[in-house]
Amino acid sequence: MIALAVRGRRESHWGDDRSGFSLLELMIATALLATLSAMVVPALVNAREQGRIAEASTTIAAMSLDLQRYRDLNGRYPTTLAEAGLDGQRDPWGGEYRYLVIEGRNGVAGLRKDRFLVPLNSDYDLYSAGADLATAAPLNHPTSADDIVRANNGIFVGLASEF
Repeated sequence: MIALAVRGRRESHWGDDRSGFSLLELMIATALLATLSAMVVPALVNAREQGRIAEASTTIAAMSLDLQRYRDLNGRYPTTLAEAGLDGQRDPWGGEYRYLVIEGRNGVAGLRKDRFLVPLNSDYDLYSAGADLATAAPLNHPTSADDIVRANNGIFVGLASEF
């Protein structure tokens, strides 16, 4: 009976069962997983960033409606977001939304400008500094490329690099 049990087992020349994966098979599987990860992870990161951009754009558009309602009721834009009850809101990167009243102001010094150095708006500026939390007045400055801006008095809301 013992002889039958030994005869029915498949043994290698090392004397043990060889039912696992070889080192080469494990290395190939690992290389495939690494390749797939290298393709998928950047796509996921990009999708997440596009979602944040969309969220900031939507929030700026909604805040713009609230600011317009404030103007309709009070005959002027608020001097701060707090005056309109819009303070404390954070963009998707954790920064504060930035606001500056332009209407009734003399001169264009300190205003946000497009790549032709023309002010973005004539009523007010409302924007997020984007992922790097840094910004500069002209949109053609490298630190402003990721800003989410309101331009042309609200006709455009989106990524500064796309304006």
